[in-house]
Amino acid sequence: MKQSLLLMMMFFFISCSSAQELTSIKLNAPDLTRGDNVMKALSNRKSTREYSDKMLSIQDLSDLVWAANGINRPSESKKTAPSSQNRQDIKIYVCTAQANYLYNPKTNMLDFISEGDVRPLKAPVCLILVSDTNETWGAIDGGIVSQNISIFCSGIGLGTVPRAQMDSAGLTKALKLTGTQTLILNHPVGYFK
Repeated sequence: MKQSLLLMMMFFFISCSSAQELTSIKLNAPDLTRGDNVMKALSNRKSTREYSDKMLSIQDLSDLVWAANGINRPSESKKTAPSSQNRQDIKIYVCTAQANYLYNPKTNMLDFISEGDVRPLKAPVCLILVSDTNETWGAIDGGIVSQNISIFCSGIGLGTVPRAQMDSAGLTKALKLTGTQTLILNHPVGYFK
């Protein structure tokens, strides 16, 4: 509750003062007891393109990125999404109206990357899936993470849609992508209108 209040205050102060320095965000531990069962979540899954302006709570944001590709077996550093030959090549960037972050599953943080609004679709949060490779299996790994996002959102009552359309040049610059890093998909996420 305290972290949720802190996050809401942080977004309020960021929106009120452009001089405010943006920093990384410590996420909550995932709440493993919430949500519908898998069959109910699959039954309710649908694509949503319109969202409430309300920012996600810190718990919803924490659970969302963990479900997408967080570490679920810490002793082995294994993640919620399998990857080809355990390459773990998919990175999740979190874009808001104010700033862009990289999800760090090892520290359970959103590491600040840059300021500015580069969301491909105007939702409170857009997750950008990036592969560290330009090989075909990177797109397959991204698809698995995308499915985790869709099922999680359906299971707890959030709206999302997987999308390929995005400003590749703008995102590459804002997210500071390098080398063979490849934009795969984006997921706008928000509460239903």
